[in-house]
Amino acid sequence: MRPLRGITFKLCSVLIFIVMQAMIKATTGHVPGGEAVFFRSLFAIPVIVLWLAVVGDLRQGLGTANPWGHVWRGLMGTLAMGLGFSGLAYLPLPEVTAIGYAAPLLTVIFAAMFLGEEVRLFRISTVILGMIGVLIVLSPRLTVVKGAAGTTEAFGAVVVLGGAIFAALAQVTVRKLVASERTPVIVFWFSVTATCLSLITIPFGWVIPTLGEAALLIGAGLLGGAGQILLTSSYREADASLVAPFDYASMIFALLIGWFIFAEVPTPTVLGGAALVVTAGLLIIWRERRLGLERARQRKAMTPQG
Repeated sequence: MRPLRGITFKLCSVLIFIVMQAMIKATTGHVPGGEAVFFRSLFAIPVIVLWLAVVGDLRQGLGTANPWGHVWRGLMGTLAMGLGFSGLAYLPLPEVTAIGYAAPLLTVIFAAMFLGEEVRLFRISTVILGMIGVLIVLSPRLTVVKGAAGTTEAFGAVVVLGGAIFAALAQVTVRKLVASERTPVIVFWFSVTATCLSLITIPFGWVIPTLGEAALLIGAGLLGGAGQILLTSSYREADASLVAPFDYASMIFALLIGWFIFAEVPTPTVLGGAALVVTAGLLIIWRERRLGLERARQRKAMTPQG
């Protein structure tokens, strides 16, 4: 285990994903979300294939024992990605990031519903705290006082929240897949299924991107593949409980990019709600780490000493 390297990989992946979102956001005035998903997924494939070849996992990374599981995971992930990209056209980048933090909280609920995982009072309390934070972020966008502009913002908020819901469902699907599939397999086939599924949106208004837009979309795909590799590598180098909290560094990056690139000034409401969501997520991670250490001590105590 090399914790410093794991943290570095994690922070790099978080930064890359935010930059990728910013590149997608720059095209949303002309390019629909489904088309953005196509570019993001298609151009991630050669990066992932090259990575698998370099680390010697190419053969294992292409073979799967559960193709329908990947189709279901791909459907949930593609919907999450498409809704998230579409929401970037209506809301500032920091708000989209903050609402997206609802996904790990919702994963706790869905894991209890669909996987039978035990959820105790502490988890329930932190999920409620986090969802209150999400509602605080959403509240200014769900008003009808602003007229047509308010309706558009409300639609964007609902779209991004829908993306978070599907992202949580995708995570639950991944938890089931890891029982039979290796991480490289899941990473590769998600890009393949997302590329194929995104083609279904062609009848809903694909456009021919300009050269600048095409460069941004292709760049977003290449960055997405690199970010996925760094994310996977971070969990190889360090414990999940150590690197997971660095997900929330994305808010810092989103605020900086939103401010300097898109001239988006965050409101106190967004910052306060985001702080609550981040606090809830960190509490869940802290609790999981404590429980993991406790289980490890119990296993050690039960192991015969010789």
